[in-house]
Amino acid sequence: MSAPLDHVLAGLPGIRQAAEDFYKDLHAHPELGNDEHRTASRAAELLRGWGYEVTENIGTTGVVGVLANGDGPVVLLRADMDALPVRETTGLPYASTVTVTGDDEQEHPVMHACGHDVHVTCLLGFAQLMASGRDAWQGTVIALFQPSEENGDGADAMVDDGLADRVPRPDVALAQHVLPYPAGYVGVRRGSFLSAADSLRITLYGRGAHGSMPQAAVDPVVMAAMCVVRLQTIVSRELAATTPAVVTVGSIKAGASPNVIPDTAVIELNLRTYDDATRQQVLDAVRRCVNAEAAASNAPKDPLIERLNAFPPTVNDADVADRLDRAFRTHFGDDAHTIDLQTASEDFSRIPETLGAPFAYWGIGGIDPGTYRAADERGTVAQDIPVNHSPAFAPVIQPTLDTGITALTVAALAWLGTDAAG
Repeated sequence: MSAPLDHVLAGLPGIRQAAEDFYKDLHAHPELGNDEHRTASRAAELLRGWGYEVTENIGTTGVVGVLANGDGPVVLLRADMDALPVRETTGLPYASTVTVTGDDEQEHPVMHACGHDVHVTCLLGFAQLMASGRDAWQGTVIALFQPSEENGDGADAMVDDGLADRVPRPDVALAQHVLPYPAGYVGVRRGSFLSAADSLRITLYGRGAHGSMPQAAVDPVVMAAMCVVRLQTIVSRELAATTPAVVTVGSIKAGASPNVIPDTAVIELNLRTYDDATRQQVLDAVRRCVNAEAAASNAPKDPLIERLNAFPPTVNDADVADRLDRAFRTHFGDDAHTIDLQTASEDFSRIPETLGAPFAYWGIGGIDPGTYRAADERGTVAQDIPVNHSPAFAPVIQPTLDTGITALTVAALAWLGTDAAG
């Protein structure tokens, strides 16, 4: 362990209980994207108390804390704050019972089912350690708390609201995510890490008729069924076997009666790719396949293809990832790994790309190690270990929080520590 890192991390035992208490409270009070007012306010209050210069309400509820500590690199670290419309089934004593009224005037449950409560807690823990250990490092820390990652619009909202004019230009940007790996695990990789994601809604137009007279109709249900089958050939027949991609049709909606052929059918799908060329190839193929099926069915109108949301690919800078890998392996030893390619998606990269900073993103584990080990030995990890967005997803508090706070500190001090190289 380096002397600066040793010095800063010496404060971890003293903040551990407060971090755990904060995490439980945050988990019990989740907020959906662009509505993270309580979370943002608590983060801003704590940052101010530790001496950070704080700016609130960037891109709705975004918060930035800046701690300048002499000459040196500027390091930006980001956590996302939003929760999901999921009903929690963990049974935890601090489980969420929060519901909100949606635009449809219906009550919807809310849960931190993706671990963003871990991210916020760890970044705040890191921010406190860095503030109390200023004599061990030089430079500037930017702690950024982002809204609405799940909707894919939070990073853009902060950028569009003038983020670049509100913070120093970072030399590097860093972020992490808790994942269904054993708690204590830390993993980074160079190059492609998280996929791009595009969600599409496709409306297929037919001609309605009585179910007993199909000859009078152009059946959009059959059209939709043929589209679903054809779309599955994009990955299996148009991409090389070594090119990872996913095409998932998650929703089909058509009609309201068994004896009525409807006028329209709607399918919604999600695409995952890892580079811009493959992404465009798959998007073009979707459009071609859908239009061709509509033409084959003699549809009276071309399909309407709408993009619901889009996430960029997360591609780690090789030099940044290599420096993190060295730092993680030095500190975490056998718990540091080269993490697998992930099919999840993120909008984090839009922030460093806009600010002109190289970046890297890594994963930490959140599953009880014994539980994970037992499932691994049975060969049932996929079946028995809840994943992000599951109503049963519940990272164990420790060593997850200690690992996350430590990983952020190790990463930042790879640039800011007084003995940092490179």
